Amino acid sequence: MERLDRLFEELKSANEDSLGYPAAKDFDYSAIERFLEFPINNIGDPFAQSTYRVHTRECEREVVAFFAEATRAPQDDWWGYVTNGGTEGNLYGLYLARELHPDGIVYYSEATHYSVSKNLHFLGMRHITIRSQSNGEIDYDDLLETLKIHRDRPPIIFANIGTTMTEARDDIGRIAAMMDRMAIRERYIHSDAALAGGYAAYLEPRPAWDFADGADSVAISGHKFLGAPIPCGIVIARKHNVQRIARSIDYIGSLDTTITGSRSGFSPLMLWYRLQQLGEKGLRERLARSLANAEYLVERLVGIGVPAWRNPNAITVVLPRVSPDIQQRWQLATAGDISHVLVLPNVGRDQIDAFVAELASSAKEDACKV
Repeated sequence: MERLDRLFEELKSANEDSLGYPAAKDFDYSAIERFLEFPINNIGDPFAQSTYRVHTRECEREVVAFFAEATRAPQDDWWGYVTNGGTEGNLYGLYLARELHPDGIVYYSEATHYSVSKNLHFLGMRHITIRSQSNGEIDYDDLLETLKIHRDRPPIIFANIGTTMTEARDDIGRIAAMMDRMAIRERYIHSDAALAGGYAAYLEPRPAWDFADGADSVAISGHKFLGAPIPCGIVIARKHNVQRIARSIDYIGSLDTTITGSRSGFSPLMLWYRLQQLGEKGLRERLARSLANAEYLVERLVGIGVPAWRNPNAITVVLPRVSPDIQQRWQLATAGDISHVLVLPNVGRDQIDAFVAELASSAKEDACKV
């Protein structure tokens, strides 16, 4: 159809110029296109059987196991599933926290993704916003003082492992140690590692972000650093906590442990195939390339007088708010007085050079108009 051809060309063009949103584009899933012939549905728990046999549960379990190892989940006490993306993973972590601590208070920084307040509204959870530092990381002093005021209620910490605009990472180890010193035993820590969860395990020094650092659940996006044509993600939690909310459903012959009933069986297949292609070695190579190119972008921008910066070991480059034309041309996410560029593995130096050249030309044009 002519309309489909036109839409395809529009998307192809838009895809080439996107630099501001976390979606890696260097993937090829043609080898699994044939599976679109089937109504694949991973309904229910990926670790339980079901009467519906058109599924990819085995692939899903392998994907979850890969990330359970990467997040240093406790042996024999982890569980997870493939979600529709980071928002669902965060919703699941908060849901578990609410069921374990119904009178708890959720603490999150003002740099937290907008979807979290929506999730908290869905769940009816009491929450308090904590100040952020200038780099986007949570203000630990403000958190400490707030915890002292409300120490009669179990704290539920929503930690950002890569904030939306600056990729700042909250230090879960530091937060856990803070609560240890206050003798707070009833608590829950959720790690929102939507972007950075795809590579945080391979950073040096390794950030404090996973189960070994004190997290009780971790959410990771699959389409951001790994790359996928369909939004997807992984959530991992401590198994003994999940077992407290599980219930058996006769209709599907499985356990009800996930957020949704029917779940995509194609997304787990995509992630499984991607991990087969890349493995840990491939992820490390992608990370090294992104970090090197992010540093290159900062150097190029500073070279033309733009005070760009990035957090340590971040692939997000922050710069002063760009003009509306540049925002639209390069699809740059912008909030307040800053814009950012996501230097994902598909972003090469030719594209960086083209962006910097256009930014410099735009600045000269603006100067001439003054």
